[in-house]
Amino acid sequence: MRERTYYAQLCLLQLGADGLAVCVDPLALSSLDVLRPLMAAAQPCKILHAARQDMEVLAPVVGTVRNVFDTQVAAALLGFPAQVGYADLVREILGIELHKSQTRTDWSRRPLSTAQIEYALDDVRNLPPLREKLAGRLEQLGRRGWFDEEMAEIGSESFVVDPEQAWLRIKTFADLDADRQRLAQLLAAWRERRAMSSDRPRGWILPDAALRDIVLQVPRDHAALERIRELPDGIRANSGAQLLELVSAAAVPNPAAPLPQRRRPDPQQLEQVARLADIARRIAGSLELAPEILATRRELETLVRGERDGALMHGWRREIVGLELLKAL
Repeated sequence: MRERTYYAQLCLLQLGADGLAVCVDPLALSSLDVLRPLMAAAQPCKILHAARQDMEVLAPVVGTVRNVFDTQVAAALLGFPAQVGYADLVREILGIELHKSQTRTDWSRRPLSTAQIEYALDDVRNLPPLREKLAGRLEQLGRRGWFDEEMAEIGSESFVVDPEQAWLRIKTFADLDADRQRLAQLLAAWRERRAMSSDRPRGWILPDAALRDIVLQVPRDHAALERIRELPDGIRANSGAQLLELVSAAAVPNPAAPLPQRRRPDPQQLEQVARLADIARRIAGSLELAPEILATRRELETLVRGERDGALMHGWRREIVGLELLKAL
């Protein structure tokens, strides 16, 4: 659960190994430090579905998770949809129909019913045989190397947020002048630190829309701050002085630079992206893969802009599709 906190609250942990499946109640324990050595160890393999989501929640309480097998990623490399669900995958691969009766359960409530616990245990009971089947198919198709690269990338990710980089979450700031970007960085870092220290959602500290308007309008006094419509009255009253201090610290020239005009899409670039997308679809079709597994539209746009350090230019994607796309530019 993360509706009222900055850090996701781990309400239930399911573990399975060697035919044993158990539910662990994190709410009844002072810590899960006992699991840290196991999660950080090279063996055994940790099997998860959509691992990034789980690892983001697990990282603060059990630390680094090494040697991961993500069944969703494995399935995607075998031709399943990129975001295939666990229940669908279990049905297709193992022929087992999982019940969905507890999908909307509030896992923070206690006690959990027998039906809820059985539903939760199904999440781990089928992971070992699922891994075995998927790994076998990857080997048969010669794609185990692709998968290992994907897992190495997941394993190298840090799930600790750097407040100084928090402003990059809001994409519209990328086109602003350097002075406003400096202000955006200061505001977003302040918000992130406040959210972390109080364990409250960042939107409760300062909504995205209000942060964006402050960056665009650069209010320099309380009267100007009053004109920020997206700024809730309570935040204005409690944090208005701090927000103005941050604006002052950013040293944005007065008047600020004109806001950039919305760029019209470049017809030539659009044509190039469409041509590359056709190539990617053709190659994906020959491999019976979803096209977005090989190349997303954003990655294609990056390539057309001349950037060569993206995913398409590294590892197995470079060999399978990247070099072919470069020839078409």
